[in-house]
Amino acid sequence: MRNLSVLILAVISLLGFILFQHMSRAESRILSTWRGPMSAGEALAASMSDVQSLTGMAEPQGRGLDATLVPTGNPLRAANTVMTQGYGVGTHAPASIWGAIDLAIDGNGDGQADPEGTWNHPVYATHAGQVTITLNSWPAGNHVWIVNQLYRTGYAHLASIAVSDGQWVKPGDVIGYVGSTGMSSGPHLDYQVWVWQDNRWVNQNPLNYQVFEQPTR
Repeated sequence: MRNLSVLILAVISLLGFILFQHMSRAESRILSTWRGPMSAGEALAASMSDVQSLTGMAEPQGRGLDATLVPTGNPLRAANTVMTQGYGVGTHAPASIWGAIDLAIDGNGDGQADPEGTWNHPVYATHAGQVTITLNSWPAGNHVWIVNQLYRTGYAHLASIAVSDGQWVKPGDVIGYVGSTGMSSGPHLDYQVWVWQDNRWVNQNPLNYQVFEQPTR
């Protein structure tokens, strides 16, 4: 009887180890360590076939790998945008998992976020990609991913969403409106940038992608 109990415990331990290994491999596609920003030139030099095989994301027919695939500019497209929380600090730490910046609108010119001016402000795609929508999630609330072969960007806490799941968008398309859904203390946009690098998604500092420069496209 004792031998049977030992055997059962050994089998349970083995199954637990196998399950842990499987989950770790699955999570490595989503969570990653900070590797520093990849330049647009390096990203665009990546092999189309290799990246497609890694991500499973097919480019719409007739579209080439071009600069519109790289996140660029301010998702609020407003000169009076202010950053209310920086990258890798507060609720954005650790950066490898939660790295993002929070953006809002200074509606009255005092240099601070203005809730009334921020509510329902349009949110724009910063690059081309396919839309994935999650509603009423924690902690992101109403959330949109835009994903292509090389990059994905996240837009969280939206009041409402203006695109459809699976839709292909281009830079400057309105994808939703700023809100305070999910774990949020007031209206703002939580904006993330990730790059597909070394067979995994690596979180990036959005400030390295010209967030506070005027949009050129």
